[in-house]
Order: sequence, then C-alpha cells, then structure tokens
Amino acid sequence: MTRSCFARGEKSQIQALDRTMAVLPMQPGLIERRSSDYVRHGTTTLFAALEIATGKVNAVTRPRHRHEEFLAFLRQVDRAYKDAVDPDTGERVQLHLVMDNYATHKHKDVRAWLEGRPHIHVHFTPTHASWMNLVEVWFSLIERQAIRRGVFKSVQDLNNKLRAYITGWNKRAHPFTQGVGKVGVWVGGC
Repeated sequence: MTRSCFARGEKSQIQALDRTMAVLPMQPGLIERRSSDYVRHGTTTLFAALEIATGKVNAVTRPRHRHEEFLAFLRQVDRAYKDAVDPDTGERVQLHLVMDNYATHKHKDVRAWLEGRPHIHVHFTPTHASWMNLVEVWFSLIERQAIRRGVFKSVQDLNNKLRAYITGWNKRAHPFTQGVGKVGVWVGGC
C-alpha cells in the first residue's frame, strides 16, 4: 500500500511589521542596525503540510486560526492528492498527517470530516512535544530566512512574501535527512 506522510502544523500570529526607519546594512566592523520602533499592520496564520518523502510544502495563509480555517486547509491537502493512486493496487493513496494536540485539530467538525475520509490517518505528537513534528523545523527555517528580518508594508505584502518563499522552497525541495549536522532530524517515521 502506498502512503504519503505529512508533518502538518501552523504558525499563528505572524506579524506584518514595517520599520519606521530603513534598516542599515552590515558594514565592516558593524552589525546590521534597525530602529526599535515599528508599525504593526496586522497578523496572519500560516498552515503548512510538509511532505516527508519529498520536502515539498503545501501551505496557505489565513487571517485567523480556528477550526474552520484548519478544516479548509485539510480540504486543500485532500484535493491536492485526490488523484494519487497506488500503482500496485490502483487504490487511492493513504495520507498520514502528523500534528500536535492543539484543540482546533480535535474539534467535532474536524473529527466528523475525517471520519468520512478513511484514506486520511491522523497521528498526534505527545503533549508538549510538537518539536518532534518535522514541520516545526521548516517553520524555524521560514522564520529565520523570510520573516524575522523582513519589512512588510501590509498583511497582503507579508502573505505575498511567504508565498514567494514557499514557491522557491518547493522548486528546490528535498527531504530532510537524519543525523548530526544535518538540517533536521525526524524521530520515528510514517
């Protein structure tokens, strides 16, 4: 039986911050400098599913972080793999989603939707152990490479830059590997 395994998570309350003064770049003997004051334009939530075998990310941004947005994202992932079939059996590929124990993931509407889709299997990380979910490594990368030092004129600007990062990531996607000194470590497996 063919299966696709995903590390699934969300990064909520990503702030669209715009500095009141331009960032001063690094120079010999000087670190990058920026003003401590900023304008906050709002926040967004990034929902993501990292396909463990390929490293590709299926993601969407939403203004809020409720079970409705989570369910919409699950539908998006389901649609993205609706035509994936097992070459040996001709059956639909089984989707395995690894996620944390956030209450939104266990809402009655989410549970009811999942019950109607026997090809989707949910695996929860232990309580307080979301760090075991590989998508958290990817969230750390997007935070350091696209969000932390960014300047965003609006929430739409932030969303566009997140989408551009994800598109670039998927063009050069590769699976995370295990071991000391590697980008990420996957504990367990699907």
